[in-house]
Amino acid sequence: MSFKVAVCYGQPDDPDAFDAYYRDTHMPLARKVPGLSDFTWGKCSALDGGKPPYYAVASLVFPDAETMKSGLQSEEMKQAGKDVRNFATGGVTMYVQEEESVYNQ
Repeated sequence: MSFKVAVCYGQPDDPDAFDAYYRDTHMPLARKVPGLSDFTWGKCSALDGGKPPYYAVASLVFPDAETMKSGLQSEEMKQAGKDVRNFATGGVTMYVQEEESVYNQ
């Protein structure tokens, strides 16, 4: 079991500017959050060919609830959180998810 913080980014005003800022500035900040066991992100597309509800989704994965809590309260997370307003012109939705693998049962 692991714990994930999902960060769902709305459609940005300028996708190219979003991508460049995310890769060059925000990603290095977020990678510094203590306790991360994985950090992934990807752009979204709808299965039906329509417009997806989000432009991109990032997943910050922690091995357990205690580590996640500590990471979320860290100075590094505060810095990354403040940075979001610098590029997420389409808004952002965040949630926490407890994940359990169905293959490892």
